[in-house]
Amino acid sequence: MTEYLKEIDAFVWGPAMLAFMLGTGIFLLIRMRFLPFRRLGYALRCVCGAEEKAKWENGKRGNRKKGNSFGGVSPLSSLTTELAATIGTGNIVGVATAMTLGGPGALIWMLLAAFAGLSTKFAESMLSVKYRVRNADGSYSGGPMYTLSRAFPCRRAGLLLGKAFALFAVFASFGMGNMTQANSVSASLRETFDIGTAQSGLVLTILVILAVIGGIRIISKLTLYMVPCMALFYIIGALCVIILHIENLPHGVMEMVRMAFSKEAAAGGMGGAIVASFRDAMRFGISRGVFSNEAGLGAGGITAAAAETDSPVRQGYISMTGVFFDTVVICTLTGLALSASGVLGMRDEAGTPLSGAALTIAAFSTAFGKFGGCFVSIGICLFAFATIIAWEYQGECAFVFLARGRDCRMCYRFVYGLVTFIGAVCALETVWELSDIMNALMAVPNLVCVLALSGVVCREMRPHVQKDKK
Repeated sequence: MTEYLKEIDAFVWGPAMLAFMLGTGIFLLIRMRFLPFRRLGYALRCVCGAEEKAKWENGKRGNRKKGNSFGGVSPLSSLTTELAATIGTGNIVGVATAMTLGGPGALIWMLLAAFAGLSTKFAESMLSVKYRVRNADGSYSGGPMYTLSRAFPCRRAGLLLGKAFALFAVFASFGMGNMTQANSVSASLRETFDIGTAQSGLVLTILVILAVIGGIRIISKLTLYMVPCMALFYIIGALCVIILHIENLPHGVMEMVRMAFSKEAAAGGMGGAIVASFRDAMRFGISRGVFSNEAGLGAGGITAAAAETDSPVRQGYISMTGVFFDTVVICTLTGLALSASGVLGMRDEAGTPLSGAALTIAAFSTAFGKFGGCFVSIGICLFAFATIIAWEYQGECAFVFLARGRDCRMCYRFVYGLVTFIGAVCALETVWELSDIMNALMAVPNLVCVLALSGVVCREMRPHVQKDKK
């Protein structure tokens, strides 16, 4: 069964899918006249400044004065929830796996895919806000499934594609968003602190249920404080590793560039060598990059639609900064730490090449000694927990769409929490493969959607284009 799933995984993440994702991002970038690049500074100011918070507070007061319900979350809370879903084990495990299987050059392809993904993330988030619906309690529901069902040129095909996306999103929420993350937490705690998987799984399950029971309002409040703190915690640690091995950094960067475009080359450090080709670097760099920042999958649009904002374009800009923070900042620091520390190609006592969390632990151990394992394990736990609770909301919205609005949110939340325990205590090689496949299947209807409605995206951006000209 596992071998069969591996073949399907290799097929769906083959050259056709990589070209589809990268090509869509490049096409949108050109059609938008590179506006996501040109307005990146504006987007970062919206995230880091007080402008968006003031607008949200004013909108909240205005709705109360008019007697309207106000169920949205702030644009910044929406972004931190999106980041919580993306800043997960992909930033620690995914980068290490990509650089082991695809060589150091995989990081270059992760970055190239991220820059193209800025436009894809912007488009899917902007469309999700534009075509969302308001619920009875004042909150919003949106995402690619709503965009497809309400705005796709052929309504019948759009509804079918919307249902397909929602179905794949529900499966992905249980797999990639929950079970694989829970398994990473229990495995890291067992290896580092010798805590049983059942005990860690039980505690994690209780924490997840408590966090998701209040819906997007509680989740967004948690992520608003968790995401900046855990990201800063990890960034400081990665910078320490890089600074302590700064003399190796220029050579490491040269190796990345060389292996990203070589037919076949070898690179390594103090522990051995990694042999990889241009195709390996491209395949694993793009696929693990997408696993990390989710640009093109469409799930981020579900969270973006929950924001209380009067401008779909502005929320699109805010959402696309998630790709920048996730891949350009955090994944790059992880990759540079791995390269500068010289652990690429290192093998364990049995002679097996280190990969995933074990490789990242080895890199941090060169700077922090035995505490390096504790540092990475704590990072995995924080990142994975944030991913689990953020993906709950995304899966819940997709599930409600499939249930045609029936009140089944509480049922989904409790089932989701129980699945966390299963993920923590079971071997999940099959679930990892299924999660990768669900990612690819989610991407297809979403990419079709943003391509079909790219004209709408460009029309919505015209006022911002005029602003740039002035």
